[in-house]
Amino acid sequence: MNRVLILYGTTDGHTRAVAQAIAEPMTRAGIDVTVIEAGTLEPLPAGYDGIIVAASIHGGRYQDAVENWVRAHARDFGARPAAFVSVGLAVLQKSDQKVRTELGEIVDRFATRTGWRPPVVKQVAGALFYTRYNFFKRWIMKRIVAKAGGDIDISRDYDYTDWADVRAFGEAFGRQVVANPAA
Repeated sequence: MNRVLILYGTTDGHTRAVAQAIAEPMTRAGIDVTVIEAGTLEPLPAGYDGIIVAASIHGGRYQDAVENWVRAHARDFGARPAAFVSVGLAVLQKSDQKVRTELGEIVDRFATRTGWRPPVVKQVAGALFYTRYNFFKRWIMKRIVAKAGGDIDISRDYDYTDWADVRAFGEAFGRQVVANPAA
């Protein structure tokens, strides 16, 4: 049986949901998928036929626990299928070349800090959890989102993730793992 590791970092919980949605089609296809939050356990890449690392962007970078795990284990990824899933609100501005460049630079800085150049990078739109944020974070997020022309009604939450696309990515990755399992 093929095995896939999905290691994720999350700040508000949304990237956990993204990781689980990626895992769903692989699990249905009979792949043994392990979804682990970075910093809770120390999984070793050698036990898996494919690896997905998922993290959310906050302040122009990803969670430290994700960076630390990738830095410690990237050399062990070998030739097995691997991908990086970057979750953030800036993805909503994908038609803006400046924003696309900035997203690429964030991934490049991650690659430089970790020593891993992901062969596949999947950009996923995140969510706004206004109702869960404290006053200060709600105020900051509203200002950032207003500047980008986004939703600023702080009485509700917004989920911008294209869940069908996320599951399709998981399905395609699963097919890749089955076709090219780790040696």
